[in-house]
Amino acid sequence: MSETIHERELRLALVCYGGISLAVYMHGITKEIWHLARASRASRDGDEAGGGSEAVYHAMLAEIQEATGIRLRVMVDIIAGASAGGINSVFLAQAIATGQSLDPLTDLWMEVADVEALLAPSQAPSHRLAKIWATPLAWLISNRSKTIDATVEVAAREEVRAKLEKFVRSRWFEPPFGGKQLLHMLLNAFDAMRQAPSGKRLLPAGQPLDLFVTVTDFRGHSERLRLNSPPQVTETEHRLVFAFTDHGQEADGDFADRCELAFAARATSSFPGAFPPFTVAEMDEAMAERDIDWKGRDAFLERALPHQWADNRAEKAVLIDGSVLANAPFRPAIEALRERPARRQVDRRFVFVDPFPDGRLELYGERSDEKPGFFQTIIGALSELPREQPIRDNLEEIATRSDRIEQMLAILTEIRAEVETQVEALFGYTLFLDYPTPKRLAAWRRRAQVAAAAKAGYGHTAYGLLKVNGAAERTARLLYAIGEQKGPERLRELREAVTRTIHAREQDRFGATMSSGASPATLDFLREHDLAFRIRRLRLLARRLTDIDLPGSHQELLPMREAIYESLAAYLDCKRTDTFADLKPAVRAMTDDAGPVLDEIAARMRLRALDAEADARMSEGFSKLSRELRRPLLLAHLGFPFFDIATLPILQGEGVDEFDPIRVDRIAPDDACAIRTGGAEKSLKGIQFNSFGAFFSRAYRENDYLWGRLHGADRLVDIILSTLPPSNCLPQTRIAEIKRAAFHAILDEEEPRLKSVPGLFEELRAEIG
Repeated sequence: MSETIHERELRLALVCYGGISLAVYMHGITKEIWHLARASRASRDGDEAGGGSEAVYHAMLAEIQEATGIRLRVMVDIIAGASAGGINSVFLAQAIATGQSLDPLTDLWMEVADVEALLAPSQAPSHRLAKIWATPLAWLISNRSKTIDATVEVAAREEVRAKLEKFVRSRWFEPPFGGKQLLHMLLNAFDAMRQAPSGKRLLPAGQPLDLFVTVTDFRGHSERLRLNSPPQVTETEHRLVFAFTDHGQEADGDFADRCELAFAARATSSFPGAFPPFTVAEMDEAMAERDIDWKGRDAFLERALPHQWADNRAEKAVLIDGSVLANAPFRPAIEALRERPARRQVDRRFVFVDPFPDGRLELYGERSDEKPGFFQTIIGALSELPREQPIRDNLEEIATRSDRIEQMLAILTEIRAEVETQVEALFGYTLFLDYPTPKRLAAWRRRAQVAAAAKAGYGHTAYGLLKVNGAAERTARLLYAIGEQKGPERLRELREAVTRTIHAREQDRFGATMSSGASPATLDFLREHDLAFRIRRLRLLARRLTDIDLPGSHQELLPMREAIYESLAAYLDCKRTDTFADLKPAVRAMTDDAGPVLDEIAARMRLRALDAEADARMSEGFSKLSRELRRPLLLAHLGFPFFDIATLPILQGEGVDEFDPIRVDRIAPDDACAIRTGGAEKSLKGIQFNSFGAFFSRAYRENDYLWGRLHGADRLVDIILSTLPPSNCLPQTRIAEIKRAAFHAILDEEEPRLKSVPGLFEELRAEIG
């Protein structure tokens, strides 16, 4: 057993793709993620583990702590989804934020996500002989690849044939599924979750949960773009992102207004040709039918559809599936990293759920070299060929960001000895003999900053301007979020107003002839607004503490670690937009002069007061350390100006909040091979009928849901164990045992519920062993 305990957080930013009826499979995966989050919360709070796979995860976390000394906390704090993934994202967020159960949602998926329940009454066959000519088409679809006989349980084959026939005979050239039926299903799911027993919120107090749902505005809205000539042009923008957050607060029944959540889920899943486009009128009708008073209606529409609201046409907006333009919504999830608090070492992962990698509509025939015909070319161009490569673009951005951090860390290691020599020469050995009172710490830091500026020469001016520009950019983005006036042109206006005000106040003046390397006005601006500098300083100190945190010194370093992360949390709170929400009218009215708003933000942040509080904590933490441990940490703390001047240009002035590189993991049938290889074709049935398959049979849905849970467990065990250092990895035989335990727990839990696939349980138990 390890005698020392290291706190670490595995933070998952979850990105859920679209997948039509594979939504049921993704529900199985997200439910397994929910079980893991519940197990981690119970482990964190010292509670008993739940049943099923939760008990396996709880025991695994305990085993990791026992064997390695790492107390691992697993949490999902960012969720983004499109289309079917958007629906699952909404309900997972609801469960995490409120502690509600996902079990009622499972029951609804099994019962209601069926072609007969979703078929719009107006689209159903009007009588037995309606569109009777289409009946052979249904048989053609089913017999072409022997789909039904090959993939459906014997007892369910007649059900699928009958529903397929009814579906094909429905009225065409209009979406066959009913939008309002889906909307009522979503609202019923929220009601069922609220009525079922619930537990605690699955995130620590103060840790925000952010949800992003992508939607496509069919008509679009105009965005102004600046050029050299002509000076300004307009472009039609169709992408929308509905954003929700709980700001780290305990939810009162719902993560957000259930009407707003249902609005987002219904809009993002309006798959073209299957569901009708979504409109505000449909939502209003559903609210009237359920006798619900949607009190925040107008405020939500103004926030979610700002351009349409400003043009008095929000109620006329036509919204379609979020996957049309952004099937892999990484972008908003990456943006959400800007407001993450941190109280311990963080392992940040982006986990994307792709239910059918490389799955494509069957438009091209069976021969790969077959030349597409006239209609195949048109349909493929409209619906199949991607307009962009969002996953490639965003993964490259994440990789670039991680590469910059790795480069920065390598430079820090390389120059550490030289920086420590500079600091020791500046202060002498008495630095480690004097008691580090708060007053002395502040004085030492100022002296180190002046020395670093002098050593940097003319390079300090470039560094100083990067700091000012970084503070201006952060402030402009904060104002942009507060004002809720979306669009690149508004962000540009705010950025220019802030920059203009800073320049007019002469708060961007640097030079070697000036005292401390900058004008008094510039120093005042940085002391009141340069939040990023403080955060970087504490991140560096936390990193250095981790470097020297050996088993023999861990207990002694705990007070210092707590001082660092408590101070860091206070600074990070200043980045949260809800702290300044009441400034919205002032921000909206702001045009040229940003001075009053800047002054109010500075007063709210109280950075000088936070500095004094942090110095008090640091002083106490340093005083409890032996000279051997105090020395490297004090040198890192006072040497930070030297390190920062060297590394800030590499980070392009943005700094980093989470100091560690981001890693990306995928959960897909192709990746979960512990039970069966072969990907989706060997396990899922919802991929049939161009991914509409699970709408035709409960057996399909039960199959895919169960495989979703099993694949989720398989990959989550891999992801959890990948956080451990190579020296602490569990043996492969033990990993296999943990996975088998999780698989059997899932089968035992689900067998009483899933009655349409009895043979599957016997088959899986034999494969699992």
